[in-house]
Amino acid sequence: MSAPLQHHALSPARERATLLTLAAVQFTHVMDFMIMMPLGSQLMAVFNIGPAQFTYLVASYGIAAAFAGLAGGFFLDRFDRKRSLVVLFAGFGLATLACTLAPTHHTLMLARIAAGAFGGLAGSMVGAMVGDIIPPERRGRAMGIVMSAFPLASVLGVPLGLVLAGKFGWHAPFFLLVGFVAVILGVAIATLPPIRTAVQDHRPIRQMREIMSHGIHLRAFALGAVLVMAGGILIPFIAPSFVANVGLNEAVQLPITYAVGGLATALSTPLVGWLCDRMDRLKLLVFISIGAIGTVLVITRLGPASVATASIVMALFMVTMSGRFSPAMTMITNAVEARYRGGFMSVNAALQQAASASANVLAGVFVTRTPGGQLAGLPQLGYAAIGFFVLTALLAAELRAAAPHVASNPARPPAAP
Repeated sequence: MSAPLQHHALSPARERATLLTLAAVQFTHVMDFMIMMPLGSQLMAVFNIGPAQFTYLVASYGIAAAFAGLAGGFFLDRFDRKRSLVVLFAGFGLATLACTLAPTHHTLMLARIAAGAFGGLAGSMVGAMVGDIIPPERRGRAMGIVMSAFPLASVLGVPLGLVLAGKFGWHAPFFLLVGFVAVILGVAIATLPPIRTAVQDHRPIRQMREIMSHGIHLRAFALGAVLVMAGGILIPFIAPSFVANVGLNEAVQLPITYAVGGLATALSTPLVGWLCDRMDRLKLLVFISIGAIGTVLVITRLGPASVATASIVMALFMVTMSGRFSPAMTMITNAVEARYRGGFMSVNAALQQAASASANVLAGVFVTRTPGGQLAGLPQLGYAAIGFFVLTALLAAELRAAAPHVASNPARPPAAP
């Protein structure tokens, strides 16, 4: 099956506004997950819970997103994208508001489950809309803009959560997110195009069976799952290792390294997207993965170092890790026909959530703490991540072999006068 070239053309200004809005939706969804990480000590004290119960609070978001994504594969193609995204994002905002008002551990857990379900489905609609409005010859740059939300939210989530929670309490990060959602929801209603994407005569069981039984879809799902596992196994221990092994302090020096990494990512993302639309996407993925391998070998062995050195290494890590997403996710989006895109992207998001959670658990097998307080086992963790890099490239090659159009670039049309 080849993905059709049909798309819903927009004016350049409307296209840019739509992509920025979609990136903002994705940013808040990922930020909502990341911002929980630094709240552990406060939440455990306020609700009188232990580390295991806090782990469940964190994991509940991803688990809910995964199950909701699988359910979404049955029905999301029945509705137009804009309507689905606005309703789901509004539900995400209300669930996040419920997190701020939760009086007990159990109500917070329920609110996190609701936020994960709505946020996960909204995130899948973002990828589907990119495929709907952007032609294949420019889809790499567009996907790069939207995917930049992942590294930026990952970079900002932990330090922002630390600062706000330290000054105003654990409710503050969630109140900030609710404000973001309210503004972005208004912008989405005003700017997202009302494109007609609902599948006529939609039959949920048949639709899901066709999504899950096609060989190209299965290859794309495998690529998407393994793509996130390299980050899932490393990212949770980057900040702790920079404190325990590199010797940075959490108050000033660690946020500086994250800020430098975020800035470098913001600058590199447009370049990667530009390259993604001008060269074979598999080759680009391989080149960036080679850079990521070298960076991981350094960052997992980094000892006491200056803030400048740590910032350079962090910047390289964030640039190479995030850079892999643009070519890989463009290949995945190109692997599906428009009539399956909503359900397909929902299932893909669910599998990525489950894969990332599995990688988080796997990371704990490698890393231990020495009597001196340092983290041991990071080089082994790096080897596991490199294994996922290699497997990602192999799965991408398998997908390209089965569907060459996913990695190639159609002839670019002449620029509009």
